Order: sequence, then structure tokens, then C-alpha cells
Amino acid sequence: MDTAAPLYPPINAPLRDVVTERLELRRFHADDTDSLAVLFAKPEIWMFPYGRGFTRDETAAFLKAQISEWDACGFGCWLATELETQRVVGYVGISVPTFLPEILPAVEVGWRFDPNVWGCGYASEGARAALEEAFTSLGLEVVCSVPQAANPASSRVCDRIGMRLAREVVIPANDRCGELVGLLYEMTRDQWEERSR
Repeated sequence: MDTAAPLYPPINAPLRDVVTERLELRRFHADDTDSLAVLFAKPEIWMFPYGRGFTRDETAAFLKAQISEWDACGFGCWLATELETQRVVGYVGISVPTFLPEILPAVEVGWRFDPNVWGCGYASEGARAALEEAFTSLGLEVVCSVPQAANPASSRVCDRIGMRLAREVVIPANDRCGELVGLLYEMTRDQWEERSR
């Protein structure tokens, strides 16, 4: 019998694809490697936490992990495509923050976008869509986000979408980078509903 603690809370229904005002947000496909590899090679996208861009092999591994997580959990991050141009501009969605075991079971909203579209509000737009799905379709009670303390731009997105700073956390070292300081933001369903009125 498997007695391992769950990594994430139970969900009511799987995450669906969504279209927002400016973005098409859909589940990753196995053939997304080419478009993602172009983006992920840009060091700005992975400045936090790695300080460099991804190789094609790292991008392929990321994509495989994302697809596997969605298959296992019923949710994951979406590929974000700009509706006006049909250009892939990044990703946004919800995932299990396994990098911070102390808060599990948990679900985190996160994003990474092409630096060419920074300042357009896509991170906030996509994250709001993810929160809406998390609290409605999935039926979650709490969603978190854990930007690095050294990444004020992501903290500003958390503030903008109504998440509340709970505390500073230490993100353990892994095989790619050393120990990091993060900021644990949270939003409850009640808080989301209050903002949505």
C-alpha cells in the first residue's frame, strides 16, 4: 500500500484550455519543442533561477515533464500563444511546486514569457485565467506562487493579481542551482471571489 503524502490537493475536474482577451492558453503538445526551444534559449526567460537559457535537450526534457505532470495530475501549465499574431510567447498555468517540499500538498501559479512581450501584461492576464480555473473548475481552496526574492517583476505580478505575501522561504538547492530565497504568496478561494465581485 502506498502511504506517501499527496503532492497536491484533490481536484474536481481537469484543467481545460482557455482563451483570454489576447492569449490562447492550451495544454502542451509533444511537437511544441521547436517553438519553445527558440524562446527558452533566451537567458532572460530562465534568469531566475538559472541565469542562462536552456539547451534544446533541456527544453525537450521540460516539455516531457510538463506533459507527464498534466497526465498524472489533471492540470499543468499552458502554452501561451498571442491571438493577434499566433506567435508562441511563453507559458503560464498551475503546477505542483515540488521544488519547495515544505508547503506540499500545494498548487502554484507561475509564468515565463518572451522578453519581447514583457510589460504587455500577459503574465497577469494568463495568471488570472489560471486562478479562475483553479478556483472554479478544479475547485481548489488555496493557490500559491513562489517567485525568487531577487525577482521583483514576478512579485509585482503576484501583487497585481491579488495574491498576498505570506512569508519568506528557503528553496533547497537542486542539481541545477544552489539554495535560493523565495517569497511565498497565497490566495484563497474566498479572496479570489471577493476580488471577482
